[in-house]
Amino acid sequence: MGLNKKSVDDINVAGKRVLVRCDFNVPLKNGEITDETRIVAALPTIKKLLADGGKVILCSHLGKVKNGPNEGESLAPVAKRLSEKLGKEVNFVSDYNVTGEAATAAVEAMKEGDVVLLQNTRFRGKEETKNGEEFSKELADLCDVYVCDAFGSSHRAHASVAGVTDVVRAKGGECAVGYLMQKEIDFLGNAVENPVRPFVAILGGAKVADKLNVINNLLEKCDTLIIGGGMAFTFLKAKGYEVGNSLVDLEKIDYCKEMMEKAEKLGKKLLLPVDTTIAAAFPDPIDAEIEVSVVDADKIPADMEGLDIGDKTAELYADAVKSAKTVVWNGPMGVFENPVLAKGTIAVAKALAETDATTIIGGGDSAAAVNQLGFADKMSHISTGGGASLEFLEGKELPGVVAADDKTE
Repeated sequence: MGLNKKSVDDINVAGKRVLVRCDFNVPLKNGEITDETRIVAALPTIKKLLADGGKVILCSHLGKVKNGPNEGESLAPVAKRLSEKLGKEVNFVSDYNVTGEAATAAVEAMKEGDVVLLQNTRFRGKEETKNGEEFSKELADLCDVYVCDAFGSSHRAHASVAGVTDVVRAKGGECAVGYLMQKEIDFLGNAVENPVRPFVAILGGAKVADKLNVINNLLEKCDTLIIGGGMAFTFLKAKGYEVGNSLVDLEKIDYCKEMMEKAEKLGKKLLLPVDTTIAAAFPDPIDAEIEVSVVDADKIPADMEGLDIGDKTAELYADAVKSAKTVVWNGPMGVFENPVLAKGTIAVAKALAETDATTIIGGGDSAAAVNQLGFADKMSHISTGGGASLEFLEGKELPGVVAADDKTE
C-alpha cells in the first residue's frame, strides 16, 4: 500500500472551497457531548486550512442512523462545541438532505476563513454507506479540494470517504489527507510495513475471531508476538491445557495451533500467559468487587475462569518490551474495567510508558484503557480508529488512504 500521500501541507487552498471529512462520531448523552476527544483531534487540520485562507466545509457521520434521520443523531451539538473551540461561528446546515439547497446556499455565501458544517452524512442512508454516485457528486459539487481526516472511517468505502474523491479529481481538484490521517499513516502504517526492530506486537481482547488476520499478518512482520486477554485461553486450550470456564472459541483451536506452528517455523517468539488471575464468575456489574486468586496457566480449576494475566506473566511481558524498538499494542490483557482485574493491563501500559521504543496503541479498548489508566501522554501514538486500526494492522488497504493523491516527488 502506497503510504506517501499528499497532506494539507502540500496543497494551496487560498480562496478555495475545501471539503474536510472529519470523524465527529462523538458519544452523546441527552444531546450533550460526553467525550470531545475526536473534536479536539480535528482542530489542527481545520485551523491550518483556515489560516491558509480556505473556505472550510466540514462533514462527518454520527452514530449508526438505523431508523432514518433524527434530531438525536444530528451534528448540531458538534457545531456548537466546534464554534467554542475555534472561537468563531460554525455555520451548521441542519437540513437532513445534507447537500441540498440549504448547503449550496451556505457554501455560496462563504468568505475565506469561514466554516460550514454539513448535517450527518449517514442521514443519506445507503447513498452514503454504499458509496452512491449521486451523493458523491453532490458532495464534490460543494468543493474544489477534498481532505480526509477521518481515520476512524477510512476503512469504509463510503461516499464521503471514497466516492467523492473520484469526482473531485475528475474536475481537476486535489485530494489530500489531514494531520490526523497523516499521523496514523506515519505510525501505524509504517510500524507494520517498515518497523525499527526488535518489533514486539501485543494482542489482547476477548475474541480470537476478531484478530485472526491481525495475528497472521503480525507474525510475519514482528519479532515477538505477545497474546493476552480472553483470546489467550483458546491458545492455551490448543496447547492441551485445562482452562475451566474461561472464554474459549472452540472453532478456532486448530487456527491457534497453526499460528503456534507458524511462529516456530518463522523463528518468532510467541508468548502466552504462564499464570492467570481467576475468579468463580465474570463480575456483575463489570466493576463489582470480586474475589480472585492466581494460578499457573495450566492449572485453572474446572469451575473457575481466567479474567486477567497473572503477576509472572505481567513480568514476562514487561520484560519482552524492554529491549524492543517498536511496540504495537491492540487489546487489553484482562477485564480492565474492573480495578481488581486491571493489573495485567496496567503492567503492560506501565512497561510501554517506561520504554524508549516507539509505542503505538492500536485504537479501540486499548486506547480507552491507556487513557483511563493515565498513561496516554507516555505513548508515541494512540490510534483514533477502532476497525480501521485493526485493518491497518492486518495489512489491508484502507479506502480512505488509497483515495488520497500520492505525493509527487
